[in-house]
Amino acid sequence: MLRSVHKYIGLFATALVLVLAISGAALSVLPAWERLQAPAMTEARLSVAELAARVSRNYPGIEQIRRAPSGRITAYYLDGDIAGAVVIDPATGKGIADHAPSPAVQWLTSLHRSFLLGDGGRLTAAAGSLAMLMLSVSGLFLVARRMGGWRRLLARSRGPAAGRIHMEIGRLSALGLIMASATSLYMVASTFELLPQEATSPEFPARVSGETGLNPADMPALAAIPASRLRELTFPYPDDPADVYTISTEQGEGYIDQGTGSMLAWQPAGPWQRVFEFIYMLHTGQGLWWFGLIMGLMVLGAPLMAATGVFMWWSAQRGRPKMRRGAAAGRADTVILVGSEGGSTWGFAATLQEALMARGHAVHVAPMSRFAPESYTSARQIILLAATYGDGAPPSTARGFMERLMALEAAPTARLAVLGFGDRQFPAYCAFALQVAEKAREKGWEQLLPMDTVDRQSPQDFARWGKALGQALGHDLELVHTPARPHVHRLTLISRREYGQEVQAPTAILRFALPRTSLLQRLRGRGWKRFEAGDLLGILPRGSEIVRFYSLASGTRDGFVEICVRKHPHGLCSGQLMDLRIGDSISAFIHRNPDFRPARNRRPVILIGAGTGIGPLAGFARANTAKRPMHLYFGIRHEASDLIYGEELPEWRKAGHLETVNIAASRTEERAYVQDILRRDAARIAALIEDGAQILVCGGRDMAAGVAQALHDVLAPRGLCPIRLKAQGRYAEDVY
Repeated sequence: MLRSVHKYIGLFATALVLVLAISGAALSVLPAWERLQAPAMTEARLSVAELAARVSRNYPGIEQIRRAPSGRITAYYLDGDIAGAVVIDPATGKGIADHAPSPAVQWLTSLHRSFLLGDGGRLTAAAGSLAMLMLSVSGLFLVARRMGGWRRLLARSRGPAAGRIHMEIGRLSALGLIMASATSLYMVASTFELLPQEATSPEFPARVSGETGLNPADMPALAAIPASRLRELTFPYPDDPADVYTISTEQGEGYIDQGTGSMLAWQPAGPWQRVFEFIYMLHTGQGLWWFGLIMGLMVLGAPLMAATGVFMWWSAQRGRPKMRRGAAAGRADTVILVGSEGGSTWGFAATLQEALMARGHAVHVAPMSRFAPESYTSARQIILLAATYGDGAPPSTARGFMERLMALEAAPTARLAVLGFGDRQFPAYCAFALQVAEKAREKGWEQLLPMDTVDRQSPQDFARWGKALGQALGHDLELVHTPARPHVHRLTLISRREYGQEVQAPTAILRFALPRTSLLQRLRGRGWKRFEAGDLLGILPRGSEIVRFYSLASGTRDGFVEICVRKHPHGLCSGQLMDLRIGDSISAFIHRNPDFRPARNRRPVILIGAGTGIGPLAGFARANTAKRPMHLYFGIRHEASDLIYGEELPEWRKAGHLETVNIAASRTEERAYVQDILRRDAARIAALIEDGAQILVCGGRDMAAGVAQALHDVLAPRGLCPIRLKAQGRYAEDVY
């Protein structure tokens, strides 16, 4: 519900919010500009009496003196029949510049307040302010939900670039947008007298002295008021003994006898008036020029959030592919239900639908929110493809699914398969899919195959799961999901080092030259991207449409592209890579992986890997020229055969790129795995974590699971755990 409110208000009120935000940001500069232009009041004890006397000496036809919150003093006078207005230097009472309201500022103010449409426009502006307020508040709640609670509101954001930018700008701008919109609504309500009204002026005095001609400098009522508190002083009409001075200050408004200089009547400012003036100051920055500039910068976040928000909506619409028209719900033997937030999961559903229909299945595809088991009268299997939103919440197309599942008296007769989609860098990895699988087991729902997961939209994970699904269905099933790929470049192999032949684990470090890209390619956005260790190299092997990703062991500054490859039995891509000779080429592209790299600080880093998982960890060590504390824990089979980067590790240790190097060899007499040496160094690791250390883990799934369990055992006595470290952005995995 909250996401729908945020999305649709954003889509339909974008124009109103943009006009208000941009015009408001432009107007926020005015108080600071007026402050710069206003002559300073050098006399701290200057009274209104002395100020009025100085001005009246220079302008005998003076009618009014106004002091703006910025400190600028303006005198309005008549010179014969000609009206004039000048900016006053309070030290002399003389004008230093003509006062002429800027037509551009007047137009911009009218645009901001009423869209140039009068009272009807004020109501439209109020609607825009209300939309801005609802967007800001709902956005904060959504950020808190996504980050795992209000305590995590300011934690490091992750995910696609547009989403991260949208969230970061929102966190920086939310307070300013809420304050600007709320104060705007208050002022509109006050303008239309929807709030309690108070008398701001006292009753005009019934009797005056009837005397005239007293010098303002001799008036005790004016002498008692500091000029710094003046807002407006209106002079009596010349030769009218019944008229009076009218003065307005921060404290209230009153009338002063022009003959005696005494206060005839005074109306103090009421509480509602003070509240309005405080709200006005917050909204406009008048009187707090520096605050106005800060508010203006915050409000400028609205156009940027509008752009990224529309882009995310458009990407989600584009990311949902056109599905083939399948079977009706009652005639399908296979029902695919999709829970997706950004739309990418629908692409996997389309691939699965095509493959199943090619094998003769009647397939019905629908959102999980339309779960209706009573309609699936012919279904033999129900397949759930479920992404996760935020901290385990259902994605937008799965709302209501869990409630319908829990309301069932009996589980459906069709067997169930659950496939979760997520990102292992998030602490709530595939949490919604896990909840669905758990509740289904509680209902006694028969499983077609155990729940599985797809990490970061991996085509390999999806293809692997597809083979298991095909075996459960009794036939081969090849799921070839091809997400959109960037433009590829040719990489030429310039060196290779081989390891692991003696322990039946042939492995190689492959180094490629950086590709050359033309100016035209760069202008068209097809140039070779800059990259860092930990980013991914996408490779499309010959004879396959499935991209394989390898973690990079180098960065652009190294001047080469380097990966570690182990040859897997029947592995198509690894086999082709291991067969490369110097001078051979491959087609590849860079896929950024910004969540897997050392944070930009000086705190320790614990690098944990096994086998080819050493690749990005070696890249981090090579790039550690600042010599921050890095501790490597590396699992291999035998030091004599597969100690990858064995030549560099001592050099990096000596140069200070690595503070410690810890090797676990599983095919020696000690038979140690990397989790064993982690437990051995429990005290040091716990101390490093308490000192703010970051943990980066790279390698196979089983190794990563063993490492997570070992670290849980190490940290639990100190009230810490890997899940909490992930939530803090201090534990990241690159798992394959």
